[in-house]
Amino acid sequence: MRSPPIDLTYLQWLQQQSDDWLAARGLERHALHERQFLPRVILGEYYRDRFLYLVERARDVGFVISVCESCEVTDIAVQSTGIAIHTDSAADPVIVDLVAIATGHLWPEEERASRQYFPSPWTGLMEARIAPCRVGILGTSLSAIDAAVAVVARHGVFHTEDDKTTHFSLHPGSEALEITLMSRHGVLPEADFYCPIPWEPLEIATPAALEAAIAEGSDALLDRIFELIVKELEYAAPDWSEAIGLRQLTPDSIADAWFADRLTHDPFQWAQRNLQEVERNKREHHTVPWRYAILRLHEAIETLVPQFNDADSRRFRQGLARVFIDNYAAIPPESIRRLLALHRAGILRILTLGEDYELQREPDRTLIVHHRQRCEFDVFIDARGQKSAENPGSALPFTAPAAAGLRRRHSGRR
Repeated sequence: MRSPPIDLTYLQWLQQQSDDWLAARGLERHALHERQFLPRVILGEYYRDRFLYLVERARDVGFVISVCESCEVTDIAVQSTGIAIHTDSAADPVIVDLVAIATGHLWPEEERASRQYFPSPWTGLMEARIAPCRVGILGTSLSAIDAAVAVVARHGVFHTEDDKTTHFSLHPGSEALEITLMSRHGVLPEADFYCPIPWEPLEIATPAALEAAIAEGSDALLDRIFELIVKELEYAAPDWSEAIGLRQLTPDSIADAWFADRLTHDPFQWAQRNLQEVERNKREHHTVPWRYAILRLHEAIETLVPQFNDADSRRFRQGLARVFIDNYAAIPPESIRRLLALHRAGILRILTLGEDYELQREPDRTLIVHHRQRCEFDVFIDARGQKSAENPGSALPFTAPAAAGLRRRHSGRR
């Protein structure tokens, strides 16, 4: 539940809801706690409530705010008198001085979606009735796992045994259901791990140390930052640092070292072992020092990324950023349990595509060609996450696209 508080923290807001409200969402008041993972739709309700709260507070101090919901913006045009916003709910446009286009996701074109191919999990998948068939899901992140769970929801039920093991039972008639998650490396995210909240300050890579590194200029900035990262990790987790050979690594090679052990193991066996470790650490309130240090370093370093020159930006994305993202994007243990349950039920497998694979769409199926092998899927879901447009204006369905007075803010995967 580590969400930025807006007057009330997420937990405080939940505790203010009625018993009926909680029960309708499968929650129990006595079970609420700050480390709890909840469905994202509930988090959305929290942010909507807090948004409306902020609107009211702003109006109380004199701001004039209009909120138009279920309102489609059909065009935005820069005129001599200001910026005209045309909508489907008013004959005349609204004239403003500044427009911030904060639409978030860049949705795939609807015509690309069909009953056999979903260009993202958000293009009708949740409402679709997918028959028991061969389902391919491109991606192995939480979005891909959520897509798999959405598919199986109509074909069986999850249940938990006394030993806390989650199982999945197919409905009669759904025995033909097969789901394949696939990615270049076939690596699954790890389960979210226990750590102190609020986060403790870093000892070596302090704000002052990072500012001093920036003050030396953009040349070799990534290498200077990495030296601070190495020292921080050696301070926090000396045994792990020695075991991974941290002193011999660079911003370019650390990602290979980070994933090396995981790549040599079966992904489901790794997930099972990781889940057991995470649950044990949670019971014992044990923090894995190197995971915790990298988590805090991620938050400190991400503010410096705009300071990197082009070469360092590329190096960062290809190396060190992959470590930060993997560690930061740890997923709810319940998602791992469900993934393992589907695998034990013989429904789900993981396919490692490698760097050179080909996706071929046909009217009634999707083909994946990799390592001289050919895989066919009756239904295919691209769950790699939303992508930013190279030219933001071209992604907007307006006849008068973004001009000098417009500002677009992209949403990107963390």
